[in-house]
Amino acid sequence: MNIPFSPPFIDEKVKEEVLKVLDSGWITTGPVTKELEDLTASKFSIPACLGVNSWTSGMVLFLKWWGIGEGDEVIIPAYTYAATALAVLHAGARPVIVDVKDDFTIDIDAIEQAITKKTKVIVPVDIGGNLADYEAINALVRKKEVLDKFEPKNKNEADLSRIMVLSDAAHSMGASYNGIYSGSLCDISIFSLHAVKNITAGEGGIICLNLPEPFNNKEIYPNLRRFALNGQTKDAFTKNKAGSWKYDIIERGMKCNLPDLNSALALGQLKQYDTLLIERKRVFDEYNKWFKDQDIFILPQVKEGVTPSYHIYPLRLKITEEQRDLVIQNAADAGIALNVHFRPLPELTLFKNSEDCTIMEYGNSLKLFLQEVSLPVYPQLTNESIAIVAQSIIKTVASFSE
Repeated sequence: MNIPFSPPFIDEKVKEEVLKVLDSGWITTGPVTKELEDLTASKFSIPACLGVNSWTSGMVLFLKWWGIGEGDEVIIPAYTYAATALAVLHAGARPVIVDVKDDFTIDIDAIEQAITKKTKVIVPVDIGGNLADYEAINALVRKKEVLDKFEPKNKNEADLSRIMVLSDAAHSMGASYNGIYSGSLCDISIFSLHAVKNITAGEGGIICLNLPEPFNNKEIYPNLRRFALNGQTKDAFTKNKAGSWKYDIIERGMKCNLPDLNSALALGQLKQYDTLLIERKRVFDEYNKWFKDQDIFILPQVKEGVTPSYHIYPLRLKITEEQRDLVIQNAADAGIALNVHFRPLPELTLFKNSEDCTIMEYGNSLKLFLQEVSLPVYPQLTNESIAIVAQSIIKTVASFSE
């Protein structure tokens, strides 16, 4: 038996998109990446989208472009992947690490307690595709006492005139709150197109621009795109046309562009995403049937009004950490891949020993980590395989009371 954790969805339609690019003779950033950007924007009602070569590079790119750097603080949750914090460090700012609620999303009260005059960005994380409470976070950054603390250091910050809300939406493409999609719930969101995500480009990401007035997101797009291409005034596709070689470098940009070959892989999946999400929900619902009537299991919590992206199934078990690890090992021995999302940042050597991070209380994050097991969710997963996964977990947990 072999039940992998997160294989990519690659059917004939996806292969056709990739073959088109291979046959075109142009494989780096060009028209297919633009098609992916435009389809993402239109599908999820986002003003403008920019494809990049990873979530992490997209986060570093945007923070640098916005003007975040030394002396600035960025509030992030303790319960997230390391890239959330690393991107802040690479931008030259200080991550301020706060706790999360029982649904794995950032604690609003903890955010408010962590805000200082140095706070420039708040980064909620949509763990497993379950949305953070953007309604509350957006209201928080507009409270008078929070606004009074804000001290802009550049024109972008002065024009926004408050703390930015930047969503780590790596898991939440296709999720929504009261009909509003992830990507349009706050100022900036960044999707991941990594190999294990719902939509994959192998590697990649998409920056979603949703800044309020006086910003014009469609005008920001070409500026940010140029910044992602070494600050070059002409992209490679344009330069490749006969007689169009001349270009200039006008800023200290980065190299973060998303190639057409990767974009084609994601495009072939995104064109089918409505159907793929239905199948992911089927898997999610099947797991609920298996675990809902047993007190030892805590099912994923989803706030009213939220439709998640069903990226993973974060099951919590009322057992010890050693027992949780045995559940995962026994499943592995049977050919079933389970996972844990994630080790809290303060538990990782780099961050707990770093003078460049501020670590607040994170007791709830640690409690969740010790209980959590991530179950596989993907469209190809059959109900029969779901039953095998569930029965493996239930059998191991039952053995603890024998």
